[in-house]
Amino acid sequence: MRDSGVSVPYTRVGGRRLPHVDGSGVASSNKRERELARQKFERQQQRRLEVEAERKKRRRTIAIFSGLGIALAAVAVFLLTTKNTSPTTPVASGSPTPTPSAVAWNGTPVVKGCAQAPQPTVKTQTWQAPEPTKPATKITLTTNCGQIVIATDPAKAPKTVESMSFLVSQGYYTNSDCFRLTTSGIFVFQCGSPTNDGKGGPGYKLPDENLPTSAGQKGYPAGTVAMANGGAGTSGSQFFLVYQDGSNLGPDYTIWGRVVGGLDILKNVASAGVKGGANDGRPTQPLVITKAATG
Repeated sequence: MRDSGVSVPYTRVGGRRLPHVDGSGVASSNKRERELARQKFERQQQRRLEVEAERKKRRRTIAIFSGLGIALAAVAVFLLTTKNTSPTTPVASGSPTPTPSAVAWNGTPVVKGCAQAPQPTVKTQTWQAPEPTKPATKITLTTNCGQIVIATDPAKAPKTVESMSFLVSQGYYTNSDCFRLTTSGIFVFQCGSPTNDGKGGPGYKLPDENLPTSAGQKGYPAGTVAMANGGAGTSGSQFFLVYQDGSNLGPDYTIWGRVVGGLDILKNVASAGVKGGANDGRPTQPLVITKAATG
C-alpha cells in the first residue's frame, strides 16, 4: 500500500511488524520544549527589563518632584527671610546694591504737569558723620513734576535737620528717585536712597527725634515729612512725604518737616497709581528730584 510516497521502516516483533522508532520523535519533542523554554525565558527577561525601566522612571519622577519641592521650599524661605518690611511701613535698608543702570529707564510723563524724568544716578559718597552745617529752615526739592517746599523743624529735630541740610549741600539728592509710592494703609512717597531702590544710606545713622506722641492716623497727617528707617536709631538719608491723611503708622519715625508747597503735585502723581496696579511700589509717573536746595 502506498500513501503519500513516504516510506516508513518497520521492525518484526513476535511475528508482527511494528513501526521502527529511531529517536527522531523524541528529539523533535525535546527541541520543541527547549524552544518553548527559550521563549519563556526571553519573555521573563523582557518583563524584567520592563519592570526595571518602570522602576527607574518612577525614581526619576520622584527625584524630579523632590527637587522641585526643595526648590520651591528654598524660594519660600528666601521670600520670607528677605521680606523684612511690610508694604505699609516706610523703611530703609543698610545694604546698598546699586543696579539701577541695569534696568531700562522710562521716565516718560503720564501725568499732566510732569516733564520727562532724568535717569536717577547712584550716589557713592559716604561719611562717618554729617559735617557741622547750619540747619536750614526750608528745603526745596525741584522735581520733574514741579517744586516741593519743605519747612523744617530744627527746634524739635536738630540732628536730623542738620544732617538733611548737609546732604543737600553735598548734592546728595541731585537726580534722586522717589522710588516708592504707597496708596493703601499709608499714603507716602519714599525718597533719598543712594541706589534709588530703597537700599543704602550716607554711611552714618541718626538718633530718633520728634517721634509723634500718638500712633495711627493722627500721628502723620498730610504734609508730614519724616525719616524712613530700618529700626530704632537707624535713620540715614531716606525720608518719606505724606500726601494724604489716613496713614496708619506707629510712632517710630522722626518727623523733621512739613510740606508747605507742592502737596498738590504729590497728590497728582499719586493719582496715577503704582506700576502694575499694586498698592505699593514704583509710581507709574516717575518722580525724580532733579535738585535740592536750602534757604
